[in-house]
Parts: sequence; C-alpha cells; structure tokens
Amino acid sequence: MGAAVIETDDHPMTGGVVPRSALLGLCGQEHGIALPHEEARGDVLRRHDGQPKLRARRTMPEFQQGFRGNDLTTPYRNPSLSDGGSIDSSYKVVSLFAGCGGLDLGVLGGFRYGGSTYDALPFEVLHASDNLADAVQAYRLNIAEHAVLQDLTQVGAAELPSADVLMGGFPCQDFSSSGPKLGFAGKRGQLYRVLVEYMETHQPSVVIGENVPHLARLSDGIYLETILREFEETGYSFDVWELYGPDYGLSQSRRRLILMGVRNDIPGFPMMPRQTHLGRHVPIDEALADLEDVADESVPNQSQFFVSTRAKAGGGQGDHTNRKGTVAYCIRANARGRIQFHYELDRRLTVRECARLQSFPDEFVFPFSTQRNLTLIGNAVPPILGHAVGRVVADFLQNTRAGTLQSSIGHRRRSMGSYGAQGDLFASESVG
Repeated sequence: MGAAVIETDDHPMTGGVVPRSALLGLCGQEHGIALPHEEARGDVLRRHDGQPKLRARRTMPEFQQGFRGNDLTTPYRNPSLSDGGSIDSSYKVVSLFAGCGGLDLGVLGGFRYGGSTYDALPFEVLHASDNLADAVQAYRLNIAEHAVLQDLTQVGAAELPSADVLMGGFPCQDFSSSGPKLGFAGKRGQLYRVLVEYMETHQPSVVIGENVPHLARLSDGIYLETILREFEETGYSFDVWELYGPDYGLSQSRRRLILMGVRNDIPGFPMMPRQTHLGRHVPIDEALADLEDVADESVPNQSQFFVSTRAKAGGGQGDHTNRKGTVAYCIRANARGRIQFHYELDRRLTVRECARLQSFPDEFVFPFSTQRNLTLIGNAVPPILGHAVGRVVADFLQNTRAGTLQSSIGHRRRSMGSYGAQGDLFASESVG
C-alpha cells in the first residue's frame, strides 16, 4: 500500500492541522522525509567532508488505513480485528502501557513477517491504553478502536474491565541501562503498581509483565525482587524469562524481560517459549535486502529517514554502521542517541527498515514524522516475541481448561539471587 506525501501535520494533541510554517519550526533541521532521488528544497547542506547533502524534507506520509484495514491481511489476521469478528472460546485481554501495539499484535497473532505466517491466537483485547497520543493513534489505525489515551495514575483499576489476561509493559526508562537508572526514585519507576492494583481488583488468570533486562541487574536485582514480591502478594506466582530476539527470528540484537505470572489457585505454569532460531540467526541484510532499491512510499514509511553525516571521531553520533551477515544493532526510541547507518547504502536506516527489524509487518504503518515514528518503533515489543509468549500462554490456558497440563507445565519462580548477577547485556537492550 502506497501513501501520499503531505505538506502539513495533523497534530495528535489538537486534532487540527498545523500550518507548514509552524511545522518547520517544530521539526528542526533533521526531521521529515528525505527523498534522495528528487531535488532538495532550498539550499543544500555541506557534510564534514565538503560534499553536499540534501536538506531533510518536513513532509510525511498520509495513510488512509493501517494493518487492520488492509485487504491483504484479511485472510490471516486475527478475526477480533475485523468488525464483529472473534475466535471461539477466546481469552479476554487488558493491555496497559500498550504503546503502538507491538506486544498486542504479537499476542493476537494473525500477521506475516519474514516469509512466515504467525497464526492467530485465541485472544481478544478488550481494552488497551497508553498516555502517549501518538501511540494510541497508531494503535487505533493498525489494530483496533479499543485503545484509549489514559494516565493510569488517574484511573482506578475498578474502572477497567475484567479480563483473563493482564498485559503491561510498564515504563522501563528508569530501569534501562540506556536511561538514567533512577529505579523507584524516577517519576516512572513505580508505575508497575498500576498492575498490582489491577491484579488485586480483578484477579486475572495470567499476568504478562514486560521490561528491560537491566531491571534484573540494577542494584543487584533488588528492584526486580521488590516488584515480584509485590506482584506475588496479590495471590500469584511468577517466573522471569529473558528472551534474546535473534533466537526467535528477530534480525536485531534485542533482549526483553518477561515477568510471567499465574494465579495461585491455577495448577501448572506456562513453559518458556522454545527458541526457534538458536544458532541460525537472521542477518540484517536478509531482512532488508528487498528494500535497498526502494526510496518512495511504495513500501510504507520507506521514504522516511534522517539526513545525517557520520561522526568525525568515535564515541559520538554516527558511530554505528551495521554489517552484512550479522544482526542489527538494537533499535532505540531516541534516534539521536546512536545513529545507525545502513550496512551498504550511504544513509541511515529508514522508518520502515527499523520497523522491519522490530518485526512489524509492512502493512503496519506509522503516520507521523520520522522522529515520532522512530520513538514508537523503538519503544515497542517486537511482535514476533509477543507471539512466542502468547502461544505458550494460549497452550497453558487451553490445557488448563481441558485438564491436560502435562505438556504445559513450566516452573514457578526461581531464586533471584543468581539472576541479577548475570553477564552484562547492555548493548542489547533499548529504553523502549
């Protein structure tokens, strides 16, 4: 599905159209879409080596429909994403801190990525929320209208619907190795208690928490141990899974921490997802090769990238160039912190290329400026990791319902003493 390129920005906070003159001031010199095969508007800029470079455009693609409205996805997408559709005996889900919907799409299933179909799973999301307007707008465009803009510190758990499964990627910035590492002292460091309140109020069967691996290592694991203790005091047992993306087919060095909880009166426990690509990781060039000759919106968001030069010396911006034959560096929400260059082309990665590396299908579109889109992508849970988790939870719940637990018995929480002492994995996590 292609897209038109527009000269104004439909601002998510006001719902109005921002004049082009105001948009230029908002975006700054690096924002927008760069179209390398067209004449640049205005003067050319000069690189450090004296060669000219194009000025970044302040335009962006406009999409009339996203993943859920694309006819190409109809044969395989989760029926709950179609009007009036549902899966028989589906499990109801509430998703808090949902972002643009990476974890939700993964758990729902019914998408294609990298030549594989990730089949629809027996889940239906009743309610999703986030406090970022861009995230909610992208979620509603691609997944469903049930996403709402909410500050969960101002919403009581009793106001939220009951569900079989609670999901929550509670904000990780204060725990990330790429962030300030403030822990509970940060303004977002105690938002996990929103999940605690929901568990106390609604007692869902299963809880899926998600965060960065550094949470287990910050202060020798004390923060994670505290969070798990508060979770378990509401009547649950938890286990901690660290998933390395390339072991599940992700073409990016990214690790995520899954906090898996089951209510104490339910026997058994889900098994950690089996690694499908152990020893045979998918390199970046395999994931992006078909995009090398595409510079327009014939592939959504492929025309969007930052105009940027490489750093003159190491340690600054522009010092990460991807390499053929290996997985990509971790995609981050803050594109200014580390600039990733293409493994072969003399430019930075596009919005679509970053979305591909996060395992979003091409039909999942991002309707904002370059930086705003990269923030959504970098903060997201890769859908294929979400699908791996969703599948084992579905198996567990279905076997529990049928009384056949033998194939789905995992184990409840291990001692955290050794977990927090694991090796340094900081290069493989994101603030997202």
